[in-house]
Amino acid sequence: MSEHLLFLTGSLAEASLRQVLHAMAPTPVTWEVRPLKIKVAALLTGEMIKRQLADTGSASRVVIPGRCRGDLEGLSEHYGTPFQRGPDELRDLPEWLGQAGQPADLSQHDVLIFAEIVDAPNLTPASILHQAELFRQDGADIIDLGCLPDQPFPHLAESVRLLKSEGFRVSVDSHRDEELLAGGKAGADYLLSLTEQTLWIADEVAATPILIPHTAGDLESLQRAWETLDSKGRSCFIDPILDPIHFGFTESVVRYHEARRRLPDAPMMMGVGNLTELTEADTSGINALLFGIISELHVGAVLTTAVSPHCRSAIREADLSRRIMYRSRADRTLPKRLHGGLSNRHERNPFPYDSAEISSAANRVKDRNFRIQVNQQGIHIYNRDALHQAVDPFDLFPHLGVEEDGSHAFYLGVELARAQIALQLGKRYTQDQMLDWGVATPPTEENLLEYAKPGSTKQGRKPLTKKGTK
Repeated sequence: MSEHLLFLTGSLAEASLRQVLHAMAPTPVTWEVRPLKIKVAALLTGEMIKRQLADTGSASRVVIPGRCRGDLEGLSEHYGTPFQRGPDELRDLPEWLGQAGQPADLSQHDVLIFAEIVDAPNLTPASILHQAELFRQDGADIIDLGCLPDQPFPHLAESVRLLKSEGFRVSVDSHRDEELLAGGKAGADYLLSLTEQTLWIADEVAATPILIPHTAGDLESLQRAWETLDSKGRSCFIDPILDPIHFGFTESVVRYHEARRRLPDAPMMMGVGNLTELTEADTSGINALLFGIISELHVGAVLTTAVSPHCRSAIREADLSRRIMYRSRADRTLPKRLHGGLSNRHERNPFPYDSAEISSAANRVKDRNFRIQVNQQGIHIYNRDALHQAVDPFDLFPHLGVEEDGSHAFYLGVELARAQIALQLGKRYTQDQMLDWGVATPPTEENLLEYAKPGSTKQGRKPLTKKGTK
């Protein structure tokens, strides 16, 4: 039995909504449109809907405009019919319906994120705790305390105990035996990095070891170390070590593949910082590619950092990447159209409306308020008096007549600047909204929505909740 969808909208969007729905190829759902007594659908609230919508009829689901902030759970309970948000733009509705109106389930993953505080010896325990909380908000599962060569870390044990008391899982990363022992005895959950020459440390503490080759590229020693611990029933991870570009990168990727072939059941870690930190390029694409490799090889843990300024969103990117790649692998689909958070600068469909459609919308406007839209041809600004188009906002300003109205001029300056950036980079522009930079920017309080879960009424995933999701 096919679903019957009820679309709620405002008077200005009704005709466009019906046109989009009629123009679609046959869909697995039937539909009806009910305009409510409001011009701009995005201004609908839950209370307004309750006042105006008597019932939902035979609808199996009610779809409200994507920008409407109504309480979906409250509406669903009030009417006994599931409410959900559609896409922000009407032009995206066919694709949205093609997914049966369900956002991708990104609630699952199978990769642990170790986030390293690389200068921990130089920080106070309180500062370490503060940084750990920031990393946890970004999606980290384990806080890694990075020790420094020849740098004393007298408060290592204290820092481990403090983090553990606050509910963190902790790893200690050092090449000094005494620091690994101190961290393990203080309660660290993991120790990085042991070789076959230092396996004795694993006999002294309960922490899970992360194993690396005794010498660079030596898979034989790594294999021997793992087999030794495995024969004792000790869990551990192997890390063949990912090298920077032009310093063995390709060979190290091959080494990971060979390690997986030799040890198909061994838990594996990959440190991605040698790529993200040591390559001057946007880290979102680097993380997407690396997590594709991680997913294919079933690497169960990553060590990542956020040291260089261009890596400040690397942990959030790692969190989203592991979820996208898990979903892609589980569904045997390409990692596309699952979430746009890794496409920070460019968007897959940035300009949903052509110039003729914008002109048609302008002809329906009856007031003096300016509307701004962007497409391939440029920036379009219009009200009841005129429609102007340009690539450079400075070419538009002389036609707007706001020289004597400072506040209005300031507002239009901000909006036109956003519009110009959207035009230059190929991004969605929506008037009165910040440009969407994906996970490159931290979540805002008003936008802290969870990843979509099966059966959730929340539309897609905005940024993470404060504690992240598993």
